[in-house]
Amino acid sequence: MTLSTRLRGAVLAATLVFTGAAVQAQELVVSAAASLTNAFQAVGRAFEQSKPGAKVTFNFAASGPLLAQIQQGAPVDVLASADQETMNKAAALVAAPTRADFAANTLVLILPSASSQAPKALGDLANASFQRISTGTPVTVPVGRYTMEAVERAGLTAALQPKWIFGESVRQVLNYVARGEVDAGFVYRTDALIERDKTRIAFTVPTTTPVTYPIAQVAASRHPALANEFIAFVRGASGQEILQRFGFSKP
Repeated sequence: MTLSTRLRGAVLAATLVFTGAAVQAQELVVSAAASLTNAFQAVGRAFEQSKPGAKVTFNFAASGPLLAQIQQGAPVDVLASADQETMNKAAALVAAPTRADFAANTLVLILPSASSQAPKALGDLANASFQRISTGTPVTVPVGRYTMEAVERAGLTAALQPKWIFGESVRQVLNYVARGEVDAGFVYRTDALIERDKTRIAFTVPTTTPVTYPIAQVAASRHPALANEFIAFVRGASGQEILQRFGFSKP
């Protein structure tokens, strides 16, 4: 092997290492509430198309577990939660100036599509015909907290307590209802729209706390600039159009 050949090989190897590092530097990890799954997957694809070389990797789960993962040192660049409480708890872990609300939702009661029942208000759930009712675990799943606030306000805490089947995320609650494993469930309107053939909305549940979604750059992000570009995209015209297509409204 000649010296020039070895030099060309060394340059090529160095170029590949540099290129690989550059590609890796463009990877963004976004932890987002389970209810954002379908919409954010579409947002991620659009963002990648608008920024060649960028790759968005999503981690979807209930907001509580997502926060716990970041507290334990998970390498996350952006956090998008389904409630303000979770983001408030994450205050020391996110870059405060980047926090912003980007979407809103509503809480609804859904039934299996084959159900013959037709509740009109929360009080109807106290009837014996409703034996198993699902929502998210209130401690870790925002939809559960919204639900319990509404139930408490309606004076139904004691009446419904024996009926609860708690899910680890709003999507698990949706699956329980879609499979007919419970008589009714509390989810967001956007989730209900995903299973239109298997579930139906009985009514919208008024909530004391508005269902709003905040987003922020995680302070320990390895790619803060790209994280902020993603947040700007979500809040911009293209991101908002996609979110509204999936049933979300502006905050």
